[in-house]
Amino acid sequence: MNPMFSDHGQEHLSSPILFLNCGCRLTNPSYLRRRVPRIDSFSARSQQKGRQDGLGKLFVALAAGLVCRRQVPDCAALSRVAQPADSNSDLVDVWHVHRAPILLVVLVVLGAARIYLHINGQKTELIALKRKFEEPPTPKAVIEVKTPAAVETIDEKKDVKTQGPRRIKGGLARKPSKNKEEEKDLARPVTILIFFSSITTKTDKIAQAYLKELEGKLEQLSKQSGRQFHKPELRDLTEIDFDDYFIAPSKSHGDVDLFYLFLIPSYNIDTINDTFLEHLQETHHDFRIDTAPLSGLLGYSVFGFGDKENWPTEGEGFCFQAKEVDKWMAKLTGRKRAYPVGMGDMKSDHEQRLQEWTGGVEEIIEHVARTGNLGEGLPGSGAAEESDVEDIAEDEDDGEVLFEDDETDDTKKKTNGRPLDDVEDLGRMIRKDDNSTGTQKAPLAIDFTTYGSSTKKTAPQGPKEMVAKNSPTYAALTKQGYAIVGSHSGVKTCRWTKSALRGRGSCYKFSFYGINSHQCMETTPSLSCSNKCVFCWRHGTNPVGTTWRWVVDPPDLIFDGVKTNHYKKIKMLRGMPGVRAERFAEAMQIRHCALSLVGEPIFYPHINEFLGMLHAERISSFLVCNAQHPDQLAALKAVTQLYVSIDAADKESLRKIDRPLHRDFWERFQRCLDILREKRFRHRTVFRLTLVKGFNVEEEAEGYARLVEKGLPCFVEIKGVTYCGTSTSSNAGLSMSNVPFYWEVCDFVKALEKRLKEKGLKYGIAAEHAHSCCILLASERFYVDGKWHTLIDYKKFFDLLEERGPDGDWTPEDYMGEATPEWATWGNGGFDPRDDRVDRKGRKIAAS
Repeated sequence: MNPMFSDHGQEHLSSPILFLNCGCRLTNPSYLRRRVPRIDSFSARSQQKGRQDGLGKLFVALAAGLVCRRQVPDCAALSRVAQPADSNSDLVDVWHVHRAPILLVVLVVLGAARIYLHINGQKTELIALKRKFEEPPTPKAVIEVKTPAAVETIDEKKDVKTQGPRRIKGGLARKPSKNKEEEKDLARPVTILIFFSSITTKTDKIAQAYLKELEGKLEQLSKQSGRQFHKPELRDLTEIDFDDYFIAPSKSHGDVDLFYLFLIPSYNIDTINDTFLEHLQETHHDFRIDTAPLSGLLGYSVFGFGDKENWPTEGEGFCFQAKEVDKWMAKLTGRKRAYPVGMGDMKSDHEQRLQEWTGGVEEIIEHVARTGNLGEGLPGSGAAEESDVEDIAEDEDDGEVLFEDDETDDTKKKTNGRPLDDVEDLGRMIRKDDNSTGTQKAPLAIDFTTYGSSTKKTAPQGPKEMVAKNSPTYAALTKQGYAIVGSHSGVKTCRWTKSALRGRGSCYKFSFYGINSHQCMETTPSLSCSNKCVFCWRHGTNPVGTTWRWVVDPPDLIFDGVKTNHYKKIKMLRGMPGVRAERFAEAMQIRHCALSLVGEPIFYPHINEFLGMLHAERISSFLVCNAQHPDQLAALKAVTQLYVSIDAADKESLRKIDRPLHRDFWERFQRCLDILREKRFRHRTVFRLTLVKGFNVEEEAEGYARLVEKGLPCFVEIKGVTYCGTSTSSNAGLSMSNVPFYWEVCDFVKALEKRLKEKGLKYGIAAEHAHSCCILLASERFYVDGKWHTLIDYKKFFDLLEERGPDGDWTPEDYMGEATPEWATWGNGGFDPRDDRVDRKGRKIAAS
């Protein structure tokens, strides 16, 4: 057996170094026989001396390398004999033979060089880092332990910036003014917005006149100062969304500076002023909104109109709402009151006082145009402390403590420029101030306790009366012919009642539903309304409101009061020329109640009890609502006929015509239509559309058809507006030109009927009353045997009510009356043939 493959030879040839260094000799058998035993013997001796030592393998490898190194010529010669010459293979062979000693020599040389440099090398100066340890040590200063010195040392460390978390400093940091920023501010144009409210149009006319006067003066001021002024704009508080102007400065005008002016009359009834003041107060107390969200305004000023005849002094209420607006605007703007609130008496000196106020405002506007601020001592000028002093009572009313954020330059100097970084620093500042030399005042103690003005405030009063007997509202309504019952109800005799007593025709209710006008009582348990419709007959003097917050009269007091006052008014007509005796006798027994006089009857908290009293005496009820109180509508119980006023087909038209006070008026409107759809199989439901030419007549019938499709009422009354000829109507822009002709109403009804049929809705023209400019569309549910049955069987209604109760289950068809009389159907005019038609002077008109 060949010795290289013996067990002893395999053990030593397994060494990688030995095998690789001798790999070139494996093809020469004589070499292997001559060399391997020598290596084996050497290896055996090394293992015998110390097999556990790791140096044995290293010696074996070095010995094999030396043996192979001495035999390089023989290896090369044998390679040349065994195969052709190849330069690349020769180099590889040479590397395999010499690599171990080469690497060993290189390592030895590098190690020797490192040791030499470490022992004999020169130490060089560091360039990148300064060697502080070579600097001579500085002697430590001896510090005397004294309390003032310790405090000073702490104060000095305040200026050292640490790497800890950032501390948020309280208050508004005022940035130092820069010339470039000031020039940029002065380059922005100025827009002045004039806000006003008006019920009797007086304030509106004053605002319109002032707007024209201000336009001319701003043009002159723009030429003199070089500052650009846009045309001033007028804003009626009843027509704007408060969020657009009073949560933040209006952004609809672009990059401009805004200046707000207010012309506010004061009323002791609920008007848009109350809604506006409530919005300002809620904005101020809303924690989600900044403390002064309107601080971006240049400034503001308020002028109030009042009546000293009824409120002689400010304490008694003279211009009280203007003062409230000024108070809340001061809080929302950060005290940017440009000019003191002005006040004028509408019956004496309001023109003179207004002229004085406008002159002062114009001077301020001129100053703002030149400097960009309100002047010395006012916010925006850098020293707001003097003008920020407000009465303590203002803040006591809110129950909150105000902290001033701004400081004047003089105040800042007193603090030596020391910022209050944390609560802990407050104690250090107090200790330092206590040990001062007396040049500074001692710090003021901060007391966060609030004290109410118990000595000034009387006991909390209960809800006030809606229409007090000593109020101007009471006087205005009684002058218009209303009898005020309790504190919030009223009754009035309708002109159709007078006409029916004289045999000169009845209203459309008789033609459509068989109601005798002379036995009809027109009343309301709530004089307050949630709308300010442009066509309202009530001269704009009735109260308005969105929530009930007055004294609530019991329903029996209202019921007895309205009946008593109605009968009084009927008795006053007994001497009127032409009154028929039989009808006068019938009129002394009320058979119907129209809850549509004024206001919002459904707003009364006890409306169901009041309806129950009417029905108990077999008085039918027609209740009209403005679709602004869905919760009360849903809770309504039995009623003979339920009306909903539909004055517009879309949101913007409804805002313009009805002028609702609720901010979510359209959502409320839609909910009421849904509720009416649910009640259509329990109540006789009616849509009343009032057409106002120039507002909603020109609109396509498509919008109204969608509303009818949504509510599916039993009937749709389309009526032209009646012009009342008051200043309130002129304020809304109404005149006789806004009253549609009867043929225009007919065309509109035909178009609406056609559109409803195209939608698959079964409605038709059932009746008309040309004298009232009114036409009735009815559902085909009331078209029986080829005839319309729009009349009501009142006896059957009361029988059902007594039998099944107000929550009973019945349908409108159950108390449907006889067929509509021929003279009341479409194309016949609807005038009662029993009566005589007369002209304006009372002369009879021959029947055509």
